[in-house]
Amino acid sequence: MLRRFYDWIIAKAEHPHAGWWLAFFAFADGGLFPFPPHPLLALMCLAQPRRAVRFAVICTLASVAGGVFGYFVGHFLYATVGGKLLSTLGLSAKFPVAACYLRAYGAEIIILKGATPIPFLLLTITAGFIGFPLGTFIGASLLSRGAIFLALGLLFRIFGPPIKAFIDKYFALVAGAALVIVVSGYVAVSMFSGAGKAVHDQCANAPPLALPAR
Repeated sequence: MLRRFYDWIIAKAEHPHAGWWLAFFAFADGGLFPFPPHPLLALMCLAQPRRAVRFAVICTLASVAGGVFGYFVGHFLYATVGGKLLSTLGLSAKFPVAACYLRAYGAEIIILKGATPIPFLLLTITAGFIGFPLGTFIGASLLSRGAIFLALGLLFRIFGPPIKAFIDKYFALVAGAALVIVVSGYVAVSMFSGAGKAVHDQCANAPPLALPAR
């Protein structure tokens, strides 16, 4: 199944509108539904290494734009849209915890967690809800998302053909390694969250948040 999906993405990456599809999923990850665009970006860069940096820029800008959209949903529409969206996605319990960490660590938590498998959408809606400074949010999101996406783009731009040949030959091995990396990302985030014990204990038991007065 994974092999068929891989072959399908590689074929679709040749489509003239491939960049628009990438932009849609990158945008959606920040404000509509948690679909990390990293694997899609990597596969599209793999299919067209010469366009890898362009794809990375598209992914970065669309992701940050989606993050701003999610921020405004959290700030202005939490009661009618944001809260229901988090509930539907099973993220309601993590919402007060995310708010606590954002208040404690500020831009640092956006930079770190925005580059991990932790849903970016959770951060964006939470940041808007608590009134996190918008300029700081955008700057941290650009740094976080840009760092990981542009690193992927440059990697495939320089080493694309050999990497594709390796993946085609050892697909099962690469798929297994990718799973390990994703799991390791969650573990790393958990370790960071426990780095400051006082903050960790406080945020782990954070009470539900009341709607702020606008």
